[in-house]
Amino acid sequence: MTDIVDELRWRGVLAQTTDEEALRKALADGPLTLYCGFDPTAKSLHVGHLTQILALRRFQLAGHRPIALVGGATGLIGDPKPSAERVLNDVETVQEWVTALRGQLAAFLDFDTPGPGRAVMADNYEWTEGVSALTLLRDYGKHFSVNQMLARETVKSRLDGEGMSYTEFSYVILQSLDFLQLYRQYGCTLQIGGSDQWGNITAGLDLIRRVLGNQPHGSAHALTQNLLTKADGTKFGKTEGGAVWLDPELTTPYAFYQFWLNADDRDVTRYVRTFSFKSREEIEELERATEERPQARAAQRALAEELTALVHGTEQCAAVVAASKALFGQGELTDLDEHTLAAALGELPLARISAEAGELPPVADLLTLVDLVPSKSAARRTIKEGGAYLNNTKVGSEDAVPTRNDLVHGRWLVLRRGKRNLGAVEVA
Repeated sequence: MTDIVDELRWRGVLAQTTDEEALRKALADGPLTLYCGFDPTAKSLHVGHLTQILALRRFQLAGHRPIALVGGATGLIGDPKPSAERVLNDVETVQEWVTALRGQLAAFLDFDTPGPGRAVMADNYEWTEGVSALTLLRDYGKHFSVNQMLARETVKSRLDGEGMSYTEFSYVILQSLDFLQLYRQYGCTLQIGGSDQWGNITAGLDLIRRVLGNQPHGSAHALTQNLLTKADGTKFGKTEGGAVWLDPELTTPYAFYQFWLNADDRDVTRYVRTFSFKSREEIEELERATEERPQARAAQRALAEELTALVHGTEQCAAVVAASKALFGQGELTDLDEHTLAAALGELPLARISAEAGELPPVADLLTLVDLVPSKSAARRTIKEGGAYLNNTKVGSEDAVPTRNDLVHGRWLVLRRGKRNLGAVEVA
């Protein structure tokens, strides 16, 4: 059985464990049951969740049983943010999001193959909706020290500002109850999460000890992983437009692919170790390639293809790779299906025009319209110097005017200045 602790440490994601020697023994004596929780605070997971999702997958591939918990109950409360109170969503909305997240998680884990490693899907709403306030306070609340709860970093930062509601203050009790329930029901002895969840996870360990005393399934453990940040200091998984979602309706597969393809050279080797399922030898080769020939972007391309195929499927991955190549003249734009091309062009500077009686503006005007050049004179100069392309064909005349026959799928004109500066025009 693979030593998963060594694997996570080599990949640079292991942050903390409660007792590493005891955890290693429990893993070696496995299969061990572990869980990670995901709160439905939006209709989709995003790439920031991938560290934990793929960790569950690694544990399953190593022979252990993962539980993917979607927090239908904790999602109604929300893990306290360090800056401000969360907006509470209604039960119906949260349940819709629970269904959506369960579907996304099902794509990463094996819930079908019989055996001790078959994954389990859980929802903490099932065991909390019937718990009365008196039961919560008498049977569970009495085991939590207010002093310890006040010492938590998130609580302290909020109390130094606008304060925190009792609702969010109590979140740790609900998450701890999850660990206790899964320990009882499934013999789950390990909870994993991001390093910012250390306090919540260890509180669950403490609740198991206090409620059960003699632990029938053996000692429970905690393992957290490092939170990823970008080299420029921004939060991983965020772009100028917001989160990079796993839902293709929120972030298109093309945009998802481009997110990884455009990873900073300073970040990509960490990303490959964190997310790729390639062998150590393959990863180290990609690291060498990045160091020796960063302009080739070998690691970015490998990671973009691997994760796009994992999240969106191999067919969708092939489509977006073809689109990415075609936009830069390495394939035929007309060979791309309309949906994929629309998604790709949506990531470019895009202008929409209405052309009456079939007349279209000159290419020089279009280059200016999508901000590929600062002025019409600069556009004409670019064309004269051979640096302007329409649908991957070099524009030969400064007065060139496209026709309706040039519209790809009857809708678009793709413009390029030089090798990498792109824009598009949609014609109504």
